[in-house]
Amino acid sequence: MGAHHNYAVTVAWPDAAETGGGQGTTSYTAYSRDHTVLVAGKAPLAGSADPAFRGDPARHNPEELFVASIAQCHMLWFLHLAAESGLVVREYVDDTTGTMRVESRGEGQFTDVTLRPRVTVDAGPQATDAAVAELHHRAHALCFIARSVNFSILVEPAPVRLAASAS
Repeated sequence: MGAHHNYAVTVAWPDAAETGGGQGTTSYTAYSRDHTVLVAGKAPLAGSADPAFRGDPARHNPEELFVASIAQCHMLWFLHLAAESGLVVREYVDDTTGTMRVESRGEGQFTDVTLRPRVTVDAGPQATDAAVAELHHRAHALCFIARSVNFSILVEPAPVRLAASAS
């Protein structure tokens, strides 16, 4: 049996800035979707619903954070594998998108996420599109979050960019 890792968060509503939740849940339109996500020892995260569901567009929503967690997990595995393989990554940027379908009754699910990583690397034998694509393939296979979802995650890496040589 493998190691177990546990994660604890607190989601608190109403948001600390609110007093008593306003009117509470007297109706669908009466209550604020603003809440706070707390993780011990870390800065609070201001959360809300997606604006389509009456949320505050200035706050993070669960759907964005879910897509971000997939991208972060992939990136961290990619960087790990790059370090092991001798590929020196200088920059990693991923413009990730996710699609969620909402059914007529309101229930929904993600149908896909697409990762579009762009990496800048030092020149060397591992600095090829094929070698980097293989690292992305391995990272995807190892990502804990990608392994936990039941929808398609596409990885579409951009061509490798070489870092400017230090003078």
